[in-house]
Amino acid sequence: MDNDAERIISEYYNTFGWESKDGITEDALKQEDLRECAKEYVSKCRLKVLKYIPNSGNYILDMASGPIQYKEYVEYSKNFKKRYCVDLSKLALEMAKEKIADHGVFLHGSFFDIPMEENFFDCTVSLHTIYHIDKDKQEDAVRKLINVTKPGQPVIIVYSNPSTPIISFITFPFRVLRRIKIILKRLSGKIKSGEDVRVYFKPHPIKWWKRFKDVSDVKIMPWRTFGSHEQKWLIPNNKFGKKIFDALLVLEEKFPKFFVKHFKYPMIILTKN
Repeated sequence: MDNDAERIISEYYNTFGWESKDGITEDALKQEDLRECAKEYVSKCRLKVLKYIPNSGNYILDMASGPIQYKEYVEYSKNFKKRYCVDLSKLALEMAKEKIADHGVFLHGSFFDIPMEENFFDCTVSLHTIYHIDKDKQEDAVRKLINVTKPGQPVIIVYSNPSTPIISFITFPFRVLRRIKIILKRLSGKIKSGEDVRVYFKPHPIKWWKRFKDVSDVKIMPWRTFGSHEQKWLIPNNKFGKKIFDALLVLEEKFPKFFVKHFKYPMIILTKN
């Protein structure tokens, strides 16, 4: 591991990110919408990945698996003999092992440094990871994922769309208020450890993914409309909020190109040639 992006991520998740209280990690508290109104929606979004995972196979690769944080994530490998979990955090891998035990193979370190056999995996998944890799190394990471996956099999990546003017416009006041709140906490000395940590985050435009057409079929589908902060700002935690989430699921399925182009999280499915 020889770049700042990986070092920052490693330090965050080896010290703060995967600390857990009452079964909820600090990462989940900071990055996820845990409200009652959002539970069914976020669960169904996580399960969208299953639509593209083969029904059976020997080995599935989970690149930057973390602790396999949510119950839906465990489902991804249920029809495979072994799940290979790669992560920069030893703590995350220890937590993952508690969940899947001998079903897993646990590899600690940088994905770039771990040798892997070509055409070995029947499926590969990587959620919320590639955009945390140095922007000049993201292509190398994706090509390695494709290389270690068998021909005809999918590499499934949940990524972030950097061009979301609709979201930016409607959430601008909330983002300003949140930043002011953090600044005031910092000045008063009341900010929690890790609350204002800024991990490396550099997503490429959606059209960037076309470069992988030389080695795979490229399909892009909506995974989730908003990030957790936007959800909590815009959607109330009540029955009306639940109806909004239900409507989003219908609209994401009916207008996939629109949601991929204008909203937060696309799911990239690269089927190796």
